[in-house]
Amino acid sequence: MANSATHPYSSRTNGAGNSYNPPHVVITGVGALTPLGLDIPDTWDALLAGTSGIATVTKFDTSELRTTFGGELKGFDPLNYLDRKEARRLDPYIQYAMVATQQAIADSAIDLTQDEPHLIGVIIASGIGGIQSLVENVDLVHEKGLRRISPFLVPNMLVDSAAGRIAIEYGLHGPNFAVVNACASGTSATGEAFELIRRGDADVMIVGGAEAGLMPITMAGFDVMGALSQRNDDPAAACRPFDVDRDGFVMSEGAAVMVMESLEHALARGARIYAEVIGYGNSADAYHMAAPHIEGRGARDAMRMALRKAAAYGVQPYNIDYINAHGTATQLNDPGETLAIKQVLGEHAYNTRISSTKSMLGHMLGAAGAIEAIICAKTVETGMIPPTINLHNPDPACDLNYTPHVSVQADVRVTLSNSFGFGGHNACVMLRRYEGEVQ
Repeated sequence: MANSATHPYSSRTNGAGNSYNPPHVVITGVGALTPLGLDIPDTWDALLAGTSGIATVTKFDTSELRTTFGGELKGFDPLNYLDRKEARRLDPYIQYAMVATQQAIADSAIDLTQDEPHLIGVIIASGIGGIQSLVENVDLVHEKGLRRISPFLVPNMLVDSAAGRIAIEYGLHGPNFAVVNACASGTSATGEAFELIRRGDADVMIVGGAEAGLMPITMAGFDVMGALSQRNDDPAAACRPFDVDRDGFVMSEGAAVMVMESLEHALARGARIYAEVIGYGNSADAYHMAAPHIEGRGARDAMRMALRKAAAYGVQPYNIDYINAHGTATQLNDPGETLAIKQVLGEHAYNTRISSTKSMLGHMLGAAGAIEAIICAKTVETGMIPPTINLHNPDPACDLNYTPHVSVQADVRVTLSNSFGFGGHNACVMLRRYEGEVQ
C-alpha cells in the first residue's frame, strides 16, 4: 500500500498551506440488468465487443407508433430471483432494483449484518418509478371501477419505493431516498451517495437507478415529441451518437446498482476496490423543458463543479483520461455536449477519449447514469474503453475522439461521466483508479 507521500493524488494543501486529505469514497460492488445482459460480466463483454442490445419491441404492440424498437431486458424472469408472491406484488422497476442490488452485494462480498444498520443507506433513482402499476390500475378503474384498484398501487408507483423495499429486505436504517432528476437521476444518486459518505452520515451506501418505463404510453410520449430514432429497418444501427445522420435516442429499461463505502470501511474488511469516487456536480440549464442549452451552459457548470471537488483529491482537468458522454444521438445534445467538454477541458479535450455507450445500451433513463458510472469503474479497473458504435459520418460540430466502432486499451486513471435530462437537469460524477491506501 502506498502512503500519503507516494500516492499520486493524496497530498494536497488548503488555503493556509496546511496538508489536507478529504474523505475517500470507493466502489466495491456492482450489479445490473441491461439490454446487453442480466449481469455486469455479460453486459461488459458485449460493450467491449461493440454489440448492440437494441431490437424490435416484443412486449407490446407498437403498430401505432413511428418507433417500433427499444432496449428490452431479454430473458428476465423475476421468479429466478424473487419469491413468487413478492414478484407478483412488485412493480417491475422495484424487481429490477432488487435483483441488481442482490448482484452488487454479492459482488462486493460485504456482510451487511456486521455493521451498524443506521450507517448503511440506500439511494435508488428512477425517472418515472412504477408507471406500469399506475397505468394498469387506471385501466382497471375504467373496466371495473375505483374499488377494484390494487392495495399495492401506491407503494408500487412511488419513485422512492425501490429504496424503501431494499432497506426492508436487508434491515438498513441509514439515509434512504430516491433521486428524481430525469435522465440525470442515476448520476445524481451516485453523487449524492458520495456526499453522504464524505460527510460521515453513512459508511456504506447501496446506490443506483432502475427504470421499467418501456411501455406504450411512455414510448408514445417520446414518439410524439420527435425524440426517438425511427430507424425501424435496422434497430441495432439506430442510435448514432455524434453522427451527422443521427435522428434521436433509443429508449431502454433496466437497473444498475453499486456498493459504495468509505475507504476506511472498505480497507478494514479487505474489500476489492473498483475505483474511487472523487467528484460530483449538479446544475440546471434554466432554459427549456425539453431542449438543452444551445451553448451547453448547464453541462459546463456541472462538469466544473465536479472538477472543483476533484481538485481536493489532486485531480485537474488535464488528468481526465476518459469521458462517458451523455451522447443520446439527438440533434441538440451531441454538439452541445461536445462544446461544453471543450469549454471545460480546453485543448485537453482533443486528447481525451470519449464514448457513448448508449449507442449499444440505448437510454435507460433514470438508470442510465448508474450503469455509466459502473462502466467508468470497469474502464478504470480493466484499462478497456468501450466504443461508440454506429459512428460512420461524424458531425463536423462533434470533432473530438469518440472511440468509434471498436474498444481500445488505454491507461485510464481518471474518468468523468455526463448525464443531462429533460427540464435542464445536469449531473456529472468523476472516478479515478485506486492506487493504494491513503493516510
